[in-house]
Amino acid sequence: MKLDRFLVCGLGSLGQHCVLALHQFGVKIVAIEQVAPQSWEVPNLVDLLDDLIIGDCRENNVLAQAQIQACRAALIVTSNEGVNAEIALAIRQLNPHTRLVVRSAKTNLNQLLSQQLGNFIAYEPIELPAHSFAIAALGTDTVGFFNLDGYWLRVVRQRMSPAHPWCNARQLHQIDTRSQKLLAHTRSATEPGFYQWQFEELVTAGDLVTYIEIADRFSLHATPDRSLAAGKKTKQPQIARWARRTVDRFTRFWRSNFQQQVRRVALICCLIVVLLLAIATVLFHQYYPNTTWVSAFYASAILLLGGYGDLFGNFEKIPTIPWWLQTFALGLSLAGTAFVGVLYAVLTESLLSSKFQFVKQRPPVPQQNHIIIVGLGRVGQQVALLLQQMQQAVVGVTLQPDINSTILPDLPIITGNIAQSLAQANLTTAKSVIIVTDDEMLNLEVALMVQAIDPQLDLVIRTSGQRLSQHLMKTLPTARVLGMQTVSAEVFAGAAFGENILNLFHSDRQTILVTEYSIEAGDTLDRLLLAEVAYGYGVVPILHQRNSHPATLMPTDDILLAHGDRLVVLATTESLRRIDIGDRYPKSWQVEVELAMTAESTFEGANIIGRISGCSLRIARDLMDNLPGILQIPLYQHQAQRLVQTLEKVRVKAKAVVN
Repeated sequence: MKLDRFLVCGLGSLGQHCVLALHQFGVKIVAIEQVAPQSWEVPNLVDLLDDLIIGDCRENNVLAQAQIQACRAALIVTSNEGVNAEIALAIRQLNPHTRLVVRSAKTNLNQLLSQQLGNFIAYEPIELPAHSFAIAALGTDTVGFFNLDGYWLRVVRQRMSPAHPWCNARQLHQIDTRSQKLLAHTRSATEPGFYQWQFEELVTAGDLVTYIEIADRFSLHATPDRSLAAGKKTKQPQIARWARRTVDRFTRFWRSNFQQQVRRVALICCLIVVLLLAIATVLFHQYYPNTTWVSAFYASAILLLGGYGDLFGNFEKIPTIPWWLQTFALGLSLAGTAFVGVLYAVLTESLLSSKFQFVKQRPPVPQQNHIIIVGLGRVGQQVALLLQQMQQAVVGVTLQPDINSTILPDLPIITGNIAQSLAQANLTTAKSVIIVTDDEMLNLEVALMVQAIDPQLDLVIRTSGQRLSQHLMKTLPTARVLGMQTVSAEVFAGAAFGENILNLFHSDRQTILVTEYSIEAGDTLDRLLLAEVAYGYGVVPILHQRNSHPATLMPTDDILLAHGDRLVVLATTESLRRIDIGDRYPKSWQVEVELAMTAESTFEGANIIGRISGCSLRIARDLMDNLPGILQIPLYQHQAQRLVQTLEKVRVKAKAVVN
């Protein structure tokens, strides 16, 4: 039976956006929902479906009604992870070939189900967009930053300045090296798709260039205007900062302790005990000639701890110590019993009230060039963790006054009224603000509040509904509005076609998916040159690996894919759709070879033609032996221009012409 249907189980917010994402692929979509809602979040959703079934996805008869035997993939995205697991098990019993894409955060369970069921992949929707939020808030030219086989790759979208080393010095094709690749180039505000640039065009001031490069993990934080090298900081600023921090801590301690009567008494008792200890030590050393300062101190401490009987417990008269000093010692012991008892009580109360949780103090709020995260739910925590891994200064703002002290202990957190919290978070000197609370109206309110205070501040806003996202983009055109469900749905839809979505990022309001393929015999990528994959499907290959050989980053266009190869590309959903159905752009260019300068040029030229065009070596040698001539193998524009440019290096004159 032909597997040409896609099943969506659960039509909540994520499920509806999955239908919308699948619709862009032009496939047949069937959905199952337990109860039909009164209204849809995605307008005209029913019109996008080939069939809508009301029922329980776990029931075999409901799955049979959805024609599960003809379903190529099932997107199981209900809000209940236990139900999702049950649905996956039920579908696998009915169809061993359907690909299962499941919404689940149970990492261990997901691994076990993948081993047991096969053709199974699971994602946590909340974690998918967190990386996009973190990157969007960096306030730099970086639009993507991810790890691939231990290498950190950075996607940069940069406006060329006259001082840039590329400006008026490099042609666009010269940006491609072993460590970087050009993705897009334009002189307008809108960024075009991949490869929509001229091969030999010169980079000029004002151009918008997007490229991917191999980067150091912490290269996001390097600043060119850093004047002092590490280790050359003077000690004076460090001492001043330490002194200021000590004074601040003492001030906070003083105010907090005097807010409560018990702690005020404890502090007074502590001061009195120290004073009595000092007086008693001096008196015992003065009037007891056989003692030392240390012995006098220990004797005083023993008396303060109620040890009068240990020192004066005998009935005999002690002629060496005056009677008044013995009386003072008795009073000292009584006072110590009272005051030290109060200190014991306060210490016990503190231990019981804290439930024995000894949590270190959170760091202070950064003063400038930091990122403010409003909302510390699951999304906010994920974003904060990613930004901390990127060595960014971050402060959290939450409305929850009783936030768990073990959550992100290295993150400064401000609680309470939003307006006051933003002021305490040093909003006016911040780099950007990420607003990711679970309340969309609160996100809107905070965004407008921040916009009113500082219109130039970078804003990243979380939304769920499609309509609100569109309205916010028009109301706040400079803000980055990221729809949680939209981003997650694109990943689920891409994974439904058998690919593994490793990561994603946004560039010019377009989602780019980092997608991994395993080449299988007879599929739409098998036996193709990487040039044909890249230009034919509109993707950017960034990693290639053959069998057990080491992976190659930024592979050349000349590699011929074979069964078992691993390929990682940057792709849009449109690119994934083309790969799935094998719909490549047509080849419309040819290469006309005019002259070879030497016999060596003829020999090397044939090798180059065979390698870059993919034709047989016999065809290439026949062409070079009968110049001038036209290579009858059609090529893509960049492929043809690269062939011409490479032939020139071996002194072969050629030109690219439109077929």
